[in-house]
Amino acid sequence: MTTLLAVIALGFFLGMRHATDPDHVIAVTTIVARQRTLKHAAWIGVLWGIGHSVTILLVGAAIILFSVVIPPRIGLTMELSVGLMLVLLGVLNLTGIMRWITDTLSPGLGIRGSGFAEPSGEPVPSCSPPAGAFRPRPTGVCESRTPDPGTLFSGAQPGREGTVHSHVHVHRDYIHSHVHGHGPGGHGHSEEATPQGWLDRVFGRLGLYQFLRPLIVGVVHGMAGSAAVALLVLTVIRDPIWAISYLLVFGVGTIAGMMLTTAAIAVPFAYTGKRFARVNRYLAVGSGLVSLAFGCFIVYQIGFVQGLFTSHPHWTPR
Repeated sequence: MTTLLAVIALGFFLGMRHATDPDHVIAVTTIVARQRTLKHAAWIGVLWGIGHSVTILLVGAAIILFSVVIPPRIGLTMELSVGLMLVLLGVLNLTGIMRWITDTLSPGLGIRGSGFAEPSGEPVPSCSPPAGAFRPRPTGVCESRTPDPGTLFSGAQPGREGTVHSHVHVHRDYIHSHVHGHGPGGHGHSEEATPQGWLDRVFGRLGLYQFLRPLIVGVVHGMAGSAAVALLVLTVIRDPIWAISYLLVFGVGTIAGMMLTTAAIAVPFAYTGKRFARVNRYLAVGSGLVSLAFGCFIVYQIGFVQGLFTSHPHWTPR
């Protein structure tokens, strides 16, 4: 029992520490630079941690169970992918392409400037919903006004039981629409309390691109570090079951550590995004420059110092 608790505690805290490696922090900083809420930034950290942990568990288990040997050139290539990923994230951030992709593939992420009022009670200058947002098109008259708590417009839609209306509701962090009738049971909102409704609010709000981006970046980082983690475990834990259990707990610790890290990183971006737009832009540009510079440094180290681009590569998993 003492050994079990020691393995769990060691794996968890080392996983949390692993989440704070410089390349990890720089990568997620470029991702959360455009986030305005700590909740969404924390979810990005969770997604990154899941991608990272799944890769480490799969590759590490293959090394532990089947004694897989990774050739130096393949190991260096996996680590090179981290540098290339940082360069790509930096370029996308600096050129504004990342913001454009986010706005294009996740149009509901930002409600400022979309024509809708936020819950503060500001007047609604336009009744046109954001492009691409899923909501029934109202057939009634829509006018600029200060909305009731949540409702922006409604319109009758004949052809269903009783009178059917579509409404768009503004909540603190997101907009959603629904259709309901005035017949029996026509006003139900209970689907939002179901697990499916919860997932829709969390991940639907992030958007597919915002969901996949940290997951993929986490997978790439996991490939680069999986061999080192697995070999380190084998030097301490000889039993394969215990070693894989350690990797699993290590992954959970990495997820928790990255969730806290991204939430902490997002604090200045969220604060300046609401009050100091120019400072927020400087922070976003700074994160892109750091990502680009650090990525180029990793590419140089792996490509030339460790010899990936030469005929004599040498690789030490770390």
